[in-house]
Amino acid sequence: MFKVLRDWMQRYFSDEEAVVLAVLLFLAFTAILTLGGMLAPVLAGLVLAFLMQGLVNALERMKVPSGVAVGLVFALFMGALAVFLLVLVPLLWHQLITLFNELPGMLGKWQSLLLLLPERYPHLVSDEQVLRAIESVRGEIGKFGQWALTFSLSSLPLLVNAMIYLVLVPILVFFFLKDREMIARWVSGYLPRERTLLTRVGDEMNRQIANYIRGKGIEILICGIATYIAFISLGLNYAALLALLVGLSVVVPYVGAVVVTVPVTLIALFQWGWGDQFIYLMAVYAIIQALDGNVLVPLLFSEAVSLHPVAIICAVLLFGGLFGFWGIFFAIPLATLFKAVLDAWPRQEPAVAPLL
Repeated sequence: MFKVLRDWMQRYFSDEEAVVLAVLLFLAFTAILTLGGMLAPVLAGLVLAFLMQGLVNALERMKVPSGVAVGLVFALFMGALAVFLLVLVPLLWHQLITLFNELPGMLGKWQSLLLLLPERYPHLVSDEQVLRAIESVRGEIGKFGQWALTFSLSSLPLLVNAMIYLVLVPILVFFFLKDREMIARWVSGYLPRERTLLTRVGDEMNRQIANYIRGKGIEILICGIATYIAFISLGLNYAALLALLVGLSVVVPYVGAVVVTVPVTLIALFQWGWGDQFIYLMAVYAIIQALDGNVLVPLLFSEAVSLHPVAIICAVLLFGGLFGFWGIFFAIPLATLFKAVLDAWPRQEPAVAPLL
């Protein structure tokens, strides 16, 4: 047993750079797990600055001075933040309140439709099954109402945290963009001088993660805007709220599109029933999903490292359980990080015994 472990250690950890990389990865994940809550504004600012760095580099390649490029990108960021806070958030909040006010009427209508099922399909559905389903839905709605009340009572600390984010994150983004080279030199000063493996993995991950995060952000915007235009053109209620859900659904591969289809279908059925408008809406929604999966994703992620669907699902479950929503968002980049580390990891091939 000890010989097997010794051979395995000799094969995968005989290189000093591999040991250093393993230690740095362990320390980074430990710091995020233990200090992530306290350093959340710093991490958010770092991610946003990382997203905007590509635009800064593009402006600098166009001979725009570095300070001017940073100023232009930061002004664009602040403008987008202002539009989000002053236009999008009030619209979403109004539609959410309207949905909560109309929810009892929706439930009453769906209850009436469910009670008709035993009459139309007596061999498939019984009265007891329908009543149990209705009671189960009522119980879940009651739990949701209690959660909403608790959330409203405890919303003051959340508002304080939101204000802290709104002040600190833009400041951090500005300094991360402005002093990126100085910060990079400071961090590299604490790394070993011999870091060929670190440099190779870092360059690969910088390219892959940048492509993925920027591509995913563009995909969310395109899907959300296209869905909003389609829903508002067809006259669907809560178009902005549903479009936001559709845009965010692309974060979770495979599962997100299926889950978000449920509220879209239920609201459309409540508004129009089984009519032509409902069929048109579902056809347009299916076209948007098909274009996203077959046209937009290949264009945006053509340079991304291909991962097996099983690896993607496992990464979403693992990192989502560890870090919540942001773990789901970064699940594929983190899985790509591990794949790049495994591909670049130095190893010694076991010696082959000579044939007698």
